[in-house]
Amino acid sequence: MSEAVIAATKPQGPPLAHGQRAVRPKNAATMILIRRDGPQPRVLMGRRNNRHTFMPGMWVFPGGRVDRADHRAPTASDLRPDVARVFEAHGRPGRALALAAIRETWEEAGLLMAKPAPGRPGAGPWRDFLAQGALPDLAALDLVARAITPSSIAKRFDTWFLMAEADRLLSLDRQPDCGELDEIAWVDFDEALTLEVPNITRFVLGEASARLADPDRPRPYLRKGASNPLRAML
Repeated sequence: MSEAVIAATKPQGPPLAHGQRAVRPKNAATMILIRRDGPQPRVLMGRRNNRHTFMPGMWVFPGGRVDRADHRAPTASDLRPDVARVFEAHGRPGRALALAAIRETWEEAGLLMAKPAPGRPGAGPWRDFLAQGALPDLAALDLVARAITPSSIAKRFDTWFLMAEADRLLSLDRQPDCGELDEIAWVDFDEALTLEVPNITRFVLGEASARLADPDRPRPYLRKGASNPLRAML
């Protein structure tokens, strides 16, 4: 796919003020959940509130930036070695990024990518998750892509797109979410592409669909300055 397709046709974040230096991207991660109990694989999508300054009103995967607590939260399993190696090769905190994706999926969609475990006390954003009698299942995660918000945007993220099978969830029954996503739905890939999605989400949907057929597919790394679109492989 041409990098020109990645260029936004609609403002997807607050623009950089004239003369303002580029903002350093924050580490972030997102979860692509795949459900296979129907005629076609389906993916979990949620619509962001129109009040958000970043991608308002758009359909996205659950996710968000890394919290300090994500660096020390307990887990039921470790990252797959091949996934961990990619994070290590790029000098990124893979464990914390994976935990951020799992935590945000719980907070935004009320779904636990976890294994049963005795309830234990937790602090900060992990308190409610751990109180469910579950520990995060990092081994369930594959890595699809990485993308950095263009430098022309005043709110930037270095986002890692992780994917997991929905049958690794503790349950498909959703708990009440935090309200960051106005709507949540399981949709097949063709339907997902008819929604109002950011261009990067549209691109990653294509990558995720292709990865279902070819698990060894190279993982793209997208980054773009004001006038120098770049694409590499992780």
